[in-house]
Amino acid sequence: MTETSWHEELRSRGYRVTPQRQLVLEAVKELEHATPEDICVRVRETARGVNISTVYRTLELLEELGMVTHTHLGHGAPTYHLAAEADHVHLVCRGCGEVTEIRPELVQSLVTTLDTELGFDTDVHHLTVFGRCRACK
Repeated sequence: MTETSWHEELRSRGYRVTPQRQLVLEAVKELEHATPEDICVRVRETARGVNISTVYRTLELLEELGMVTHTHLGHGAPTYHLAAEADHVHLVCRGCGEVTEIRPELVQSLVTTLDTELGFDTDVHHLTVFGRCRACK
């Protein structure tokens, strides 16, 4: 999603393009998988007056609008990334903490089995698998 399309999306839904919203979106795009705290630090590089509650409110709005999405990569705060770039599954190494993104097709057999056996409709965009990477194994 480009900066122009962000502006169009916000305006088409009746929201103003505020500097804070723009900075939060830019931070999410640049940092890729970032916690609200990481995003706040990045935003404060440009706008010192922005506080963490503004970042949380902005992320909540942007998620409601389908512009960003979050996932849980551990026990801490969720991490955010652009919704347009959310078509992947996360593999998190419990040894070194490395996060690897894989195509959803690689877990399709699991998704199919969950649906067939349990009638469970899996949202792979929020799927995170924990284990050990090749180097830590």
